[in-house]
Amino acid sequence: MEANAVVEKPRQWWVSTRDFWRETNAEMKKVTWPTRNEVVGTTFVVLIATVVFALYLWGADQVFFFLTTRLFDYFGAGA
Repeated sequence: MEANAVVEKPRQWWVSTRDFWRETNAEMKKVTWPTRNEVVGTTFVVLIATVVFALYLWGADQVFFFLTTRLFDYFGAGA
């Protein structure tokens, strides 16, 4: 009985792996892929949003740095 279990384990793995790839292939055929114009448009939106947020965070950092420096100078803890 134990020898049969040793033989069945790799066979079961092979069958489950084969089924996995078949199911994956079937699901990939159901996917609706974006058109080139959609990809270019969304890429442009992401790049613009990244630049806008980067500028906003840089500006906020500059303001907080300035305010912190002024507070430290005001209370005599400046360098």
